[in-house]
Amino acid sequence: MTESATDLVDAALFDRDRLDPESPYQRSGPAWGAIISLSFGTFGLVTAEFLPASVLTPLAHDLRITTGTAGQALTATAIVAAISAPIIAIVTKRLDRRVVIWAMTLLLILSNVLAEVAGSLPVLLAARVVLGISLGGFWSISAALAMRLVPSHLMPRAMSIILTGVSVASVCAAPIGAYVGDIWGWRASFKVAAIVSAVALLVQLVTIPPLPPIEVRRFRSPLDVAKNPAMKVAVLVVLLVASGHFASFAYIRAFLESVPALDKKSIPLVFLAFGTAGVFGNLAGAFLTKHSLKAVAALPPLLIAVAAVSLLTMGASALTSAIAVAVWGFAFGAVPVGLQTWMVLRAAPKQAESAGVLMVITFQVAIAAGTTFGGLLVDHTGIASVFVYSAVAAFLAVLTVFLLGPNRKT
Repeated sequence: MTESATDLVDAALFDRDRLDPESPYQRSGPAWGAIISLSFGTFGLVTAEFLPASVLTPLAHDLRITTGTAGQALTATAIVAAISAPIIAIVTKRLDRRVVIWAMTLLLILSNVLAEVAGSLPVLLAARVVLGISLGGFWSISAALAMRLVPSHLMPRAMSIILTGVSVASVCAAPIGAYVGDIWGWRASFKVAAIVSAVALLVQLVTIPPLPPIEVRRFRSPLDVAKNPAMKVAVLVVLLVASGHFASFAYIRAFLESVPALDKKSIPLVFLAFGTAGVFGNLAGAFLTKHSLKAVAALPPLLIAVAAVSLLTMGASALTSAIAVAVWGFAFGAVPVGLQTWMVLRAAPKQAESAGVLMVITFQVAIAAGTTFGGLLVDHTGIASVFVYSAVAAFLAVLTVFLLGPNRKT
């Protein structure tokens, strides 16, 4: 009998035997409305976080800054998210978790409004700082909340729904942002993002039930989780993959405009291909995780390295560039599934919030490092140099996974 897609996701994302049946995270009945509202939240966050990449050139021109400087908007968000994740976890440790989610989504709306009205780089950076606080707080508790909103046997399905928000945003954010920005200006893109975030908040207000805090949190909690040998390797892989990806991601549009010289109508289509491929990458990641967690951790960075090399060597061809970007999107779409499984659900299911905080810190530090280094490379050595770094970092991640990566027990 052929397994359904849901069964594949269930098997891929969660090892039921590893979750304590008496864990405080257990729930007798599913709260699917709340799970869907978290998916709306992830959609809004991912849309807002990466929206500058699709409007980077006109944004930089309007604010009279270099492309590399404009790309540092991603860096600011990442740095603040890495710092705010543990701080918010501690400051809000006595608050109902739904209140925390509501507050983070409200900050998401505020960040989009500030970006829309920004007339200078400081205002834009302020908007991205607010977004970083929202992102750090939301992502650090989202996986743990999912574990409390559904029974353990439905947890994989819940996580797949939440991660759907990431996949849909990957499909919609870049092409729609580029399209809206080309027609009505880059500010309109942030206005649309603010409206989407407001809808997400309304859904969350209606659907998320009371969720009093249950995990004892300390500033050292993420560090305690990091002592797990599997976590140490996972952290290194995240640093390599995410820094390599985001060193180049913010400058893909600039590359497409200058090397294959695509016109304004073609660029949104390439971003659409990137996002659509990411959805299939997410599904492929779930399928691969069922068979080999090591494979799902190694194959995506390998494909990213291949795509980066293709852009470097054959990027002058419009068709080759489009295919390479699509392959890159497919590869990165598989990354969240493997990382969530490895770091949060598989290695530390009883310390889900602490593991979530560690993952946010690691991922955002990697984004900050990648975008900072990428911006320096673009301004001083040209756009092509960031793809060299991406290829090297991704290939090192592949080697790390094969030599030290996960097995059936990690």
